Amino acid sequence: MTDSQTLRPTSAPLGAPQPKPWIDAIHAYVPGKSKGKDGKPLIKLSANENPLGTSQSALEARAQVPALYPDPDSTALRQAIAAKHGLDATRVVMGTGSDELLNLAAQGYAGLGDEVIYVRYGFSVYDIAARRCGATPVVAPDLDYGTDVDALLALVTDKTRVVFVANPNNPTGSYLPKGEIARLHAGLPADVLLVLDQAYGEYVAPEDDDGSLALAAAHDNVLVTRTFSKIFGLAGERIGWATGAPGIVATLNRIRGPFNVSSTGQAMALAALGDADFVEASRVHNRDERARFVEKLDALGNYGLRALPSQANFVLVLFEGALTAEIAFDGLADRGYIVRWLPGQGLPQALRITIGKPEDMDVIASALREMAEAAR
Repeated sequence: MTDSQTLRPTSAPLGAPQPKPWIDAIHAYVPGKSKGKDGKPLIKLSANENPLGTSQSALEARAQVPALYPDPDSTALRQAIAAKHGLDATRVVMGTGSDELLNLAAQGYAGLGDEVIYVRYGFSVYDIAARRCGATPVVAPDLDYGTDVDALLALVTDKTRVVFVANPNNPTGSYLPKGEIARLHAGLPADVLLVLDQAYGEYVAPEDDDGSLALAAAHDNVLVTRTFSKIFGLAGERIGWATGAPGIVATLNRIRGPFNVSSTGQAMALAALGDADFVEASRVHNRDERARFVEKLDALGNYGLRALPSQANFVLVLFEGALTAEIAFDGLADRGYIVRWLPGQGLPQALRITIGKPEDMDVIASALREMAEAAR
């Protein structure tokens, strides 16, 4: 989908094939932009990509792959993932990014008359995944832009089939600790699938692990999804993975694409997984630069700017004063940077800003101060 394509549901002309009403109601996913209104390329801090790029080992692996059909089961990659995380390789399934797996989870367990729950200000794919299979999306109230376990549990009914929770959450960066994740799972009926989306999980310090992988290993109704798009720097290769009970993995394998991870993707992911130094350097860079950027934003509190606590590789900045998010978005674009403005997700007062290189974060912080002072 390009930026010029419509995002509004459109009915087909009378006499032409008609989409199912639940498909026609979908608002297509809007990717982070990389160009300004004039088409000029900008420094892209709108898609949460790794500013350190890609592991050299992964880049070298790409050059060694023949142009043949890939292993349909991604056997070597699944085994490496399992060894890395102490999992059973037969309980790992690969996807075209974690997006495919999120959609398959809804498709495999929900349909017409069923309900899929997710939190307000959650990942926009959850709404698409629910509607795509004809289920009804149910949105739980947030708790200061984060996930509220009690609000989620209060909405569970006998129609609930799937609950989506991103941890860390996108686009807010909020994070539920291990005890809250366990409490959420314990409060769900055994026939409700809990999908724990850990796209940004590698950015979380090991001591703050939320226990999701252990839950998926121990229970029949938990699926954990992860991706190689973020800390591993392989967003363009579209590689995701998930783990859960044998029955869940079997269901997803039945309905996934037969060659859904390319040969180059498998080779690059395998090499990236083995480059622990690159992953740790990326995590440390993000931790340090995020803290430094947030400190600069905290100094702008008197101007109505507020950075939400984040465990991911981005910060959601709220504009609650004279400077609006829209004006700041345009002002940053004028200075050569594209970030994510989110009115379509109910956040017209916020910008999601990816943590980039130190010099870029300095420019953005200075620009926000300059614009805030001018608006005051």
